[in-house]
Amino acid sequence: QKFQNGVITVGEFFTLLQVHIPIQKPRQSHLPANYAMSTPPTPEDLIFSQYVYRPKLRIYEEDCQVLSQMIEELKPYASVQDQLLVNVNKSLWEVMRTCSDEELKSFGAELNKMKSYFTKESKILAHNGKVTLYSKLLQSSQEQWEKLQSRIAKVDEILKEADSCLAALEAGFSLLLCHRFFCLFVFLSLELETLRAEEEELQRDLLELETQNKQVLAEINRLQKKEKSCQELLEAYNFTEWEISEWSEQQAVFNFLYDSIEFTVVFGSPIDGDVFGENPCRKIVSMSFESLLDEEKAPLSSRLVQRLIFQFIESQGCWQERCPTLHYLPQVLHDISLVVSRCKVLGEEIEFLKRWGGKFNLLKTDINDTKVKLLFSTSTAFAKFELTLSLSANYPSASLPFTVQSQIGNIGEEEISAVLSKVPLGYHYLRRIVSLIHHHLLQDPR
Repeated sequence: QKFQNGVITVGEFFTLLQVHIPIQKPRQSHLPANYAMSTPPTPEDLIFSQYVYRPKLRIYEEDCQVLSQMIEELKPYASVQDQLLVNVNKSLWEVMRTCSDEELKSFGAELNKMKSYFTKESKILAHNGKVTLYSKLLQSSQEQWEKLQSRIAKVDEILKEADSCLAALEAGFSLLLCHRFFCLFVFLSLELETLRAEEEELQRDLLELETQNKQVLAEINRLQKKEKSCQELLEAYNFTEWEISEWSEQQAVFNFLYDSIEFTVVFGSPIDGDVFGENPCRKIVSMSFESLLDEEKAPLSSRLVQRLIFQFIESQGCWQERCPTLHYLPQVLHDISLVVSRCKVLGEEIEFLKRWGGKFNLLKTDINDTKVKLLFSTSTAFAKFELTLSLSANYPSASLPFTVQSQIGNIGEEEISAVLSKVPLGYHYLRRIVSLIHHHLLQDPR
């Protein structure tokens, strides 16, 4: 009911279509309670902190700042779910409120496919972010590894000097001086072993980062292939009913309904400082519609569709006032496409009834101007009557006025009205009317 009245929010509309879009809330990390009570760091801890942990921490902090900025930029979009659908996209609401349950389910399924596509695309962005982060960590580890190599080289030089000193001591220095240099040698040897252990640890980290980098690249390639498949699906899901047959600086010509309607837009002078796409925006001098349908050869259903479409075009008044510049042209094409799409479906329904009407005890389907005459006849219910429905360009979003001419039996306007009141508006409205009349009035009374 909220959906029909236009007071449904975007989030409730998604829930109605069974499209669930969870929005994760940020989680903050906290230091452990015993963090401040840790024991004093050892020299080994200080070396690891200087060459491993601090460079990593600096890179992670930069990455967190970038992610926090992205979160702040995306927060306003989450609030759209609490806004009314009619305020966010009125055209979508007007179209969807006339849809049947099956159409809503189909539209919800398509939205879920689109959600799946954008979820996978967000994963690709996240994996790309990880590649950037791991690349920075890898570069930082290589720089620290080079610093350690330089420090090891300096220590080697000190050891060489210590060796020369020991040789001199063996030649005659005092025992005390020899003892001091020996202690220095032992200290430097321990320092060298520590640095080599750090080098081995960094080598293992580099190997692990390279492995993770290969895995991420493989995942990105897989998701890119999936993205291409989803993009093809999105291109197939298109409501456009027009094609461009000409576009120049003077005019643009669009064709609708299998090239049977031509829409010509004549351009005026460019507007200073305003652009349309990559080109200067132009004023629109005139807009005209022309029917290219061969009235003599075209079937009655095609003529009816043409009349209804031009009925809509004439009811809109001056199109140039609605579309003074190129900025308004996409909305005009969209509005016309909606009417063309509905009328085209109506023509298909009429052709279906002409071909398969016998299944519904429909003896004849005829068209007079914008009226459809349906002649029902059945011996089972001992009834024969003609139902005349008056069509308009807003089909199937409004009930159809009708008249009934009974020829045999007792079926009249009261019985027909009772059946029509049970048929919901929306897709294939005419076919569902015929089917319900057949089911309720023309079956065996038993």
